[in-house]
Amino acid sequence: MNLNTKGESAMTNVAVLIGRLARPAEPRDLPSGDRLVQYEVTIPSETGRAEGVPVVWYDAPASAEDYDVDEKVVVVGRVRRRFFQAGGSTQSRTEVVADAVVPARQAKRAAAAVEKARQALPT
Repeated sequence: MNLNTKGESAMTNVAVLIGRLARPAEPRDLPSGDRLVQYEVTIPSETGRAEGVPVVWYDAPASAEDYDVDEKVVVVGRVRRRFFQAGGSTQSRTEVVADAVVPARQAKRAAAAVEKARQALPT
């Protein structure tokens, strides 16, 4: 087990999803000038009901906007909860911030993205 300098266990935030896009990619330009692509990834659960996971990818390549409904993808990133103001109240959203979104048909690229995430895990 890795320990940091304060004697605590190492911690990490790594998410890997394999699922299908529930809707087309949605590119957005933010007021800050940042550009992102939003996805809704659907993953079948063990109960048979699908679970939708919102994914955002900052500075995504232009090709990321071409992913369409039902595209099977591998997402590697981290989970975050963000807070924002809407309708006069504070709201929150939990989402995966992607480092990579790779079509599953690109098996070598998908495997490399997952391996990079695996290497980030503490040993």
